[in-house]
Amino acid sequence: MALSPFHLAIPVYDLAAARHFYGEVFGCPEGRSSDHWVDFDFFGHQLVIHEAPKMAHQEAAHRNPVDGHDVPVPHFGVVLEWDTWQALADRLQSLQTAFVIEPYVRFKGQVGEQATMFLLDPCGNALEFKAFKDIGQLFAK
Repeated sequence: MALSPFHLAIPVYDLAAARHFYGEVFGCPEGRSSDHWVDFDFFGHQLVIHEAPKMAHQEAAHRNPVDGHDVPVPHFGVVLEWDTWQALADRLQSLQTAFVIEPYVRFKGQVGEQATMFLLDPCGNALEFKAFKDIGQLFAK
């Protein structure tokens, strides 16, 4: 299944900290930039961080219960291959990253079983990374 890359622009109130997080912690290659924004290759997608004042969702995200955990809303992220997800989880754990929801397998033994983890960037934007052993379960009911 060939997918088109998405483009997502998000607000960050500390451009330097966010640049370090996406560039160094995640290892995302940097593209174009200015004094107020930076493009990143975010797992094949275009993520742009834009300097902006702190927003309400960055101070305290709303939470919805999913599989016994409080999932922050809004959030964004990428569905990765299983081994890539595990390597990212290992990398983030080795860097002592603070997680909102630690890496684990959600919906074990059920339709839609998936590995997932949630964390915040330095500006309070919530991210989720997930993986499926069977990508055919992505939209399964």
